Amino acid sequence: MLDAYLPILAFVVLAVIVATVIVVGSRVFGQQKPSAVKLAPYECGMPLHGTAREQISVKFYIIAMLFIVFDIEVAFLYPWAVMFKKLGLFGFYEMGTFVLVLLVGYIYAWKKGALEWE
Repeated sequence: MLDAYLPILAFVVLAVIVATVIVVGSRVFGQQKPSAVKLAPYECGMPLHGTAREQISVKFYIIAMLFIVFDIEVAFLYPWAVMFKKLGLFGFYEMGTFVLVLLVGYIYAWKKGALEWE
């Protein structure tokens, strides 16, 4: 019964050996020339400013969440559009209800000022 697991064990051992060789090889043969620029933290290609304890406006997160919600809505619209003829009128009404609920949520967020960037 253990013979069935022998290829998996061999694969794990081979993966550990390859990973070790790569890490040790880069440490031994790689150039070690640290500088202030190389040792500085990297944040999305932008230079650092301020501290890590700096407060960020909650509106930034609200807009980000709204973007994700409405972006995922588009992800649901693609399969519906592909299967539109097969779904028939029932599928049309279901998607209409879905879009209507999202439209109500969008109008609510707009009226509450969640989309204002100030």
